[in-house]
Amino acid sequence: MYKQILVPVDLNEEGFSDKAVEIAVWHAKHSNAEVHLLNVLPGIHMSMVATYFPKDAASQMKNDVKAQLKSFADQHIPDEVVYKVHVAEGKTYATILDHAERLGADLIVMPSHKRSRIDKVVLGSVASKVVQNSPINVLVVKPQTD
Repeated sequence: MYKQILVPVDLNEEGFSDKAVEIAVWHAKHSNAEVHLLNVLPGIHMSMVATYFPKDAASQMKNDVKAQLKSFADQHIPDEVVYKVHVAEGKTYATILDHAERLGADLIVMPSHKRSRIDKVVLGSVASKVVQNSPINVLVVKPQTD
């Protein structure tokens, strides 16, 4: 049913993306799909921000995050599932949608933070923005309650 599955992964919060990746792997196994893990970094190339970092800091940061994402993938994706890791910069929800389009993704499996109603109004949620703006199916994985 699906051929390209995109999973945005937040490496800063342990356990946050695990369930989303697990569900993406299940779908990939059942439809012979490829899984794409994406980590979005804030835009450190913006001129004002860039002046605070050494010239090669952005590329070094991307390489470090890519290595962390690869390690995460090795732990959570079995050998029989084909996957790729991607690191991009920018506004999170827009970068996710842009990557989905570029990859020809037909499903986004999106982890969601547990937020109160006030948080959603004040902050907005990346997952809700992706759902609202995505032309393809988005499966939102809610946080697991213990």
